[in-house]
Amino acid sequence: MFRKIQKFIPVACFVFVGASLISPLSFAQAPTLDEQLAAQYKLAKIGQDTGGYSVVDKGTLLAIQKGGILGVPYSDQSILSTKYENGTVHSPSNALSKTIGFGMKRFGKEQTTHLFAVGDKVYPSKIEVNASKDTVTIGIVACDTCNKTDPPTYNKANIVFQFPKGTLASATAGSVEDTIGQLLAVSTDDSQQGGDQGGQQAADQGNQQQPADQGAQPAAAAAPQQPAPPDQPAPEPASIDKGMTTDQVQAALGKPDKIVNLGSKQIYVYKDLKVTFLNGKVSDVQ
Repeated sequence: MFRKIQKFIPVACFVFVGASLISPLSFAQAPTLDEQLAAQYKLAKIGQDTGGYSVVDKGTLLAIQKGGILGVPYSDQSILSTKYENGTVHSPSNALSKTIGFGMKRFGKEQTTHLFAVGDKVYPSKIEVNASKDTVTIGIVACDTCNKTDPPTYNKANIVFQFPKGTLASATAGSVEDTIGQLLAVSTDDSQQGGDQGGQQAADQGNQQQPADQGAQPAAAAAPQQPAPPDQPAPEPASIDKGMTTDQVQAALGKPDKIVNLGSKQIYVYKDLKVTFLNGKVSDVQ
């Protein structure tokens, strides 16, 4: 009997040690919902100096798709939460706003609120996932340079995305991002492009009108027209196939806007595409 026990103990130890080494590695390969959302939405950083608050590190630019989000200036200690559930925006109650305003008056300040408009640009300032309550809370702060707000106030608000009971724990990051996108869509607009493009268009129009203002030029003085170049064949569209390496993907699409490293898993984020690699080869494309 003792000899049987001696033979059993090494085998049991081997199985236990092997399981202890394999289990952590298998779990480490699965990124959490928090990590995946953090990879999708870069948070902005707000700083303060003698001139007031300002954005010192831009985050992912978002465009508001529906009205009803109520905010307050960034300098206020209080913050209002707007709920989004089943495609509907639930603004904070007037009673809550008045209560916060009454508290501000005790410090000699007047409470001001701001109702964000559709199309306003904002940055995410925080992301909190609460699986037990099936909520994802995203803090936002206004991009005042994008919205041409003068003087800047950097209005802020919290948005609580309420998911059906018991669904958030098993939800995919893609489905959660789709719900968030119904209210906060990722924007590729640059805050300065509008003004720069408008100025360039005006300059182009002025250049086009200049010959007419100076009078018609003699036909002999006109520069000879060059023949139009022959039409070039359209390039083949880029194709991404499962099993391609990171070098092959970069050769087809160029360098990604963002790279998320999660151990053996990598995510290349492009403007309209996300490519997921597992052990250096394409496993999924969204």
